[in-house]
Amino acid sequence: MWTRDFGLFFAARTISMLGSSMMPVAIALGMHEAGYGATGVGLALASWMLPMAGLILFGGVITDRFTPRRMMVAADVIRAVVQTLTAVLFLTGRPVLWQILVLTAITGAAAAMYTPGVAGTIPRITTDVQRANATLRVSEAIMQLAGPGLAGLLVGFIGVGMLYAADAVGFAASAACLLLMRARVAATAQEPMMVRLREGWREFRSRTWMWSVILIWVIFGITLFGPLIPLGSTLVTGMYGQAAYGLVMSAGGAGTILGGLVAMRLRPARPLAAGAVAMFLFAAQPLTMSLEADLWVIMAGFVLGGAGWAFWSVMWATSVQTQVPQEALNRVSAYEIGGSTISIPIGQALAGPVAGLFGAAGVLSVSTVVALAGCVALLAVPQIRRLARVTA
Repeated sequence: MWTRDFGLFFAARTISMLGSSMMPVAIALGMHEAGYGATGVGLALASWMLPMAGLILFGGVITDRFTPRRMMVAADVIRAVVQTLTAVLFLTGRPVLWQILVLTAITGAAAAMYTPGVAGTIPRITTDVQRANATLRVSEAIMQLAGPGLAGLLVGFIGVGMLYAADAVGFAASAACLLLMRARVAATAQEPMMVRLREGWREFRSRTWMWSVILIWVIFGITLFGPLIPLGSTLVTGMYGQAAYGLVMSAGGAGTILGGLVAMRLRPARPLAAGAVAMFLFAAQPLTMSLEADLWVIMAGFVLGGAGWAFWSVMWATSVQTQVPQEALNRVSAYEIGGSTISIPIGQALAGPVAGLFGAAGVLSVSTVVALAGCVALLAVPQIRRLARVTA
């Protein structure tokens, strides 16, 4: 697994993830400090997610034309520049909301150019795809463990601006590592963009297990993933302060490490069925916050939820990367990533207004029920439940 190129790719992902893991906390705390509240947090998160989800289909096709490595390097450079500008805004005064939304939207568009190439790169730089995905997940989880807690502490000492500056450095370092990779993948796209999009759609819709998961994830995006950070940050910071929210997010990172380590060792014959069972644990995150439980209980819920999410993520990524032909992987990945994220901005933008009517705890209670029902739905689809692991 540890080829030279995988080592550089691993370093690139690890470095950038440390900065990126601070950003949800930085956005949440920065918007609260600037007086924009839960609605501002939701809008800021949605302004990143919406262009990312909306443009990712084109990102998959463009990646075929210009190769994954070039697209990922270009995206990292763009994000480094934008995060530097955002840092300047926070360091020089109180940023205007529209400025943050525009800059965040640019980083989301860059992410749409970056993300499709990840799935297509991993099978080309290592032969043990599941172990590689699990290793990356553990590395990302360690950064997610360190990043949020560090962000919560540093905001009180140096402010949100320096966190954005650190994120810019992370993206620059990631670009440098990717430039040093020796693997070269020739551009494959010759047909017009719409033809490539139709080909990717045919590959995507021909796999019932894939589009069924994405359909469930669309519902999750509006009712579960979207409201979780805007409303969770409001509840936790209101009860226990800003540093406590960083600790809660770090607890989620600790759970992700645990789930990734289990995914390194366990190779179920039916990976998506095993992942769906693990995803039941994710309901502990909205549940503990909706109950307005003690801080240690919320942290324990995030450990469980992080573990379930990490195990599912490895099973899903490995299934996609081993079940889909290499020549179609970038485009199919764009469809599955775009479909799974397109509804999250809706949930993020609606979180504040809906919570104003029913309360943050009430909305997260609904999120808990949806999380459990969604896992039941995953196991009820035969094509998901019976999908076998690719062993060769």
